[in-house]
Amino acid sequence: MRDFRDAKAMAQTLREALKTKSVSLTHSESLELVARILGVHDWNVLSARIQSEVQPAANPRPTISATVRLAENQLPTVPLRDIVLFPHLNVPLFVGRAKTIHAVECAMAKDRRILVVTQRRSGDDNPTAADLYGVGLTASVTDLLKLNDGTIKLLVKTFARAAIVRLLEDPFLTAEIAPFDESRGQDEEAVALSRAVLETLFAARNIGQISFLYDRLQESNEPGTLADAVAAILPCNIGQKQDLLETGDVVLRLQTILALMKTDQQAA
Repeated sequence: MRDFRDAKAMAQTLREALKTKSVSLTHSESLELVARILGVHDWNVLSARIQSEVQPAANPRPTISATVRLAENQLPTVPLRDIVLFPHLNVPLFVGRAKTIHAVECAMAKDRRILVVTQRRSGDDNPTAADLYGVGLTASVTDLLKLNDGTIKLLVKTFARAAIVRLLEDPFLTAEIAPFDESRGQDEEAVALSRAVLETLFAARNIGQISFLYDRLQESNEPGTLADAVAAILPCNIGQKQDLLETGDVVLRLQTILALMKTDQQAA
């Protein structure tokens, strides 16, 4: 197993085979399973091993995307399949679509800033404005590796929510964005709900469902930050996670998270 494309194909085959048996996996979950089948800890380790001999190209020539001029409120946009990201995360992403690669090239030629936003349907290979949710995250590309099959591996740090005002589709997806306001983040009710969320996490931790996360979260003094950290690990569907991302009222966000956590505990 030396070809990155082979590993991705295995993941797709596995996903389709399980689907026929009424077992649903996301694209990222199938990649993780392939990594374990091949005897490595996770997909990132497998990818690194396969690409261990790949060296970044030296002094690449500027591309068309690198010469595109963007306004301050416009960001090259990376559409996401099967995942909703939340603020203050460091996450690996794999980019393979031509337009998205051009968007990343534009970002790298400027200030490395991008907008990450989830697709409404993961199967759309050429998403337009109607195919993306209306709220995403500003982010920065902190590391980049070009792989030998043309795919790019990114390490991305996410920052804040942003509303998409308008989406340009050529020469690559570019979002005109506006700030996404949050409210009631310091209300007494938000603080009380934060404690309730932590107590629920602690109960889950005692039965082995949560490990180090509880210890890290209990140090947070920001209810909104805590809500986003918990939302990122909740075992709920894409629509529910996107709803949490689009909930600017921190009290309502915490209430929804608490309800989802209790439902999950009851189901378990």
